[in-house]
Amino acid sequence: MLQTSNIKKDAQKIISSLKKKNFEAEIIIKKIIKSDDFRIEIQKELNSLQSQMNSLSKEIGIYFSKGNKEEAELLKKETSKLKLLIQRKNEEQKQITAQIKDLLIQVPNIPNETVPDGNTEEDNEIIKTFGKTQNKNHINLPHWEIAKKYDIINFEKGNIITGSGFPLYKNKGAKLQRALINFFLDFNIEQGYIEYLPPLLVNESSAFGTGNFPDKEGQMYHIEKDNLFLIPTAEVPLTNVFRDEIIDSKKLPLKLTAYTPCFRREAGSYGKNVRGLNRLHQFDKVEIVQLSHPDKSYYHLDEMVKHVSNILEKLELPFRLVKLCGGDLSFSSSLTFDFEVFSCAQKKWLEVSSVSNFESFQATRSNIKFRDGSNLDYCHTLNGSALALPRIMAAILENNQTENGISIPKALHNYTGFKQIS
Repeated sequence: MLQTSNIKKDAQKIISSLKKKNFEAEIIIKKIIKSDDFRIEIQKELNSLQSQMNSLSKEIGIYFSKGNKEEAELLKKETSKLKLLIQRKNEEQKQITAQIKDLLIQVPNIPNETVPDGNTEEDNEIIKTFGKTQNKNHINLPHWEIAKKYDIINFEKGNIITGSGFPLYKNKGAKLQRALINFFLDFNIEQGYIEYLPPLLVNESSAFGTGNFPDKEGQMYHIEKDNLFLIPTAEVPLTNVFRDEIIDSKKLPLKLTAYTPCFRREAGSYGKNVRGLNRLHQFDKVEIVQLSHPDKSYYHLDEMVKHVSNILEKLELPFRLVKLCGGDLSFSSSLTFDFEVFSCAQKKWLEVSSVSNFESFQATRSNIKFRDGSNLDYCHTLNGSALALPRIMAAILENNQTENGISIPKALHNYTGFKQIS
């Protein structure tokens, strides 16, 4: 969440920058500035009234000490009037502060200067491509047919149990899923990330902190009776581990990782693009999160991008790195890199990870600060998928087809206990 002080300092720059996200900010920015000016005036009035109250209280004390009760009682009537005025002004202050907050939470994060212009994924910038985008064996069954052929994922049973978008993994499919989770976690831990096992339900404050609430797209599952939300990603509980805390700058960066199931309504998704594992309502994902000093957050972003690249290289999957354009950036992100693996059977790129720097946006909403000597400021937060499993599973199945079955990447052999699905 942006701060009013920053908005008032760089209003035109912010308005101009947010055009990259196709967000017309001029009207709301002017409302924020006007409302904050009003808040300041109210505060000045409150300060003046409180000063008058303090002076009268002293006078009343003096009169009572001298035995001048009549004069003291007259002044007490004046304090009653002042108390009423102060009460009214405090109420005005609360209302205008709430209005400002309501306006602020509608404003997206400012995109980084390097974010490309553009409106859709077609305008994203391809940074690099790794590996060959064709199956050397020229066998191109889509993963949903492979899953049925080898009896490793049952989409129909998942549909019966719950509904569309809730697959049932079984046999070597279930074991491959578990192997991938353990492989990702182990790799992350080797690189200095601390493993967590967080709750799968979060409260409104946690969802607000990471920019997932208010849920404008209606993507979160909401448990109304308890006012809790199923997590769309482990980023939400992991970031909130440090909500309302002040961190010693010497401890930065803090590096966290977690495996969790993730839940997304994926409202509006339909058609061939959601077939099989392409888009699910429940899926497994391993997440990495960093809390960084503002001066080093983009260094850590590059570090996280290399980290995810290394995982994909170990899995021997063809992938590309993409810098998102302004129109494709999330509400909370300043800069995002997507990793996409190539599906040989579907002949298209499938997103498997987003690595983002949110700068101070989430930390401001979550009140996560660091102390550096006498300096107190908001941390920068970063997160990335390392990795999201459904499309990784799809890519492994589709890109490693042979006449004898599915070859398992060498990096997973110690985790699966088998080298082939047949």
